Amino acid sequence: MNQQPTDQTALNSADHIWHNANLVTLSSAGPYGVINNAAIAVKDGRISYIGELAKDELPAEVAHTDMNQRWITPGLIDCHTHIVFGGNRANEFEQRLTGVSYEEIARQGGGILSTVRATRAASHDQLLNSSMKRVQSLLDEGVTTLEIKSGYGLSTESELKMLQVADTIAQTVPANIHKTFLGAHALPPEFAGRADDYIDHICQEMLPAVAESGLASCVDAFCENIGFNYGQVKKLFQHAEKAGLNVKLHAEQLSDQRGAELAAEFGALSADHLEFVTEAGVKALAAGSTAAVLLPGAFYYLRETQLPPIDLFRQHDVPMVLATDANPGSSPGTSLLLMLNMACTLFRMTPEEALRGITINAAKALGIADTHGSLEVGKVADFAFWDIESPAELSYAFGQNPCVGVVKNGVTVMERAR
Repeated sequence: MNQQPTDQTALNSADHIWHNANLVTLSSAGPYGVINNAAIAVKDGRISYIGELAKDELPAEVAHTDMNQRWITPGLIDCHTHIVFGGNRANEFEQRLTGVSYEEIARQGGGILSTVRATRAASHDQLLNSSMKRVQSLLDEGVTTLEIKSGYGLSTESELKMLQVADTIAQTVPANIHKTFLGAHALPPEFAGRADDYIDHICQEMLPAVAESGLASCVDAFCENIGFNYGQVKKLFQHAEKAGLNVKLHAEQLSDQRGAELAAEFGALSADHLEFVTEAGVKALAAGSTAAVLLPGAFYYLRETQLPPIDLFRQHDVPMVLATDANPGSSPGTSLLLMLNMACTLFRMTPEEALRGITINAAKALGIADTHGSLEVGKVADFAFWDIESPAELSYAFGQNPCVGVVKNGVTVMERAR
């Protein structure tokens, strides 16, 4: 990375300086945008200086922390989770191990619908208490921004309840919480066999109620042969557009439904899963500036064999994003670091691609790349400290957590001795 001259004015006016660090800025093409023997300064919750800094240039009157050559990355971003839900589906895990497919379980009333029943029955506080444990696992690994979807209520009352729980989490934890309305996640039992009627219900009742509540900034849907078809999702997106809400889409997880093209047509922030996306779909994403969110946890857990077309994403410069997809049925995991390793071992992504997938590219998938996802002057001061020897270690090892500190909006919110 090209080094800029030391801005002594910015250093002198800083609220805090972290120095003697190795920075993974991710603000340049490669490798990692590393600056060694560097400092990062914060003023009013924003990064005010970043670059090399000799010890004799450190302003004595400014509060500072010697990082002892530890590494600093942007705060991690998990841009696709279903982390608020009731119950669990360990029994279905056993079923799948005896040969029953995920699709068969769903058609038998299991899958998403079993979680719907548990979520509808749970109170706000019950959902909050169970969800907070999962959220905390992510925060402990350096996550500072998190997306939370509804989608296990499938009624106006229960969907709003889920979004209200997500809102309570947002007011409780030191992280940005992005809330997404996923009413078109599955067909609720009261609309069995009437998918068109349910989409009309979402458009005419549920979506307006969500928009009026201000509890969600985005609308998602499950476009799949066991979910909702192209035409139904298009209708939903048209109403979301009128309501002033962004869109994203579960697309091409189990089959090609042309969901990627649909997402791109509506300027979706992201299309997610994408194992079965075609080159036409990839080209549409590239033309529409829609990020590709890859979910190796679900791929692993469901023992899928159709790999997402990584080389096509590279060829067409589609931003590749990673997320946990934390949910009770197909990815019951709350480790974003584990997703790095899975992306490298299962999808053959490079460690740098993987790290960009949970930082700057994940910020693009949430529409916040101007303010988050990389270490740059002017961006929000969200970053994490790591007891590692190189950035590749974050993808290399699993079952370990080398995160030793987190700064959110310029304030240290977590410190851990190593």
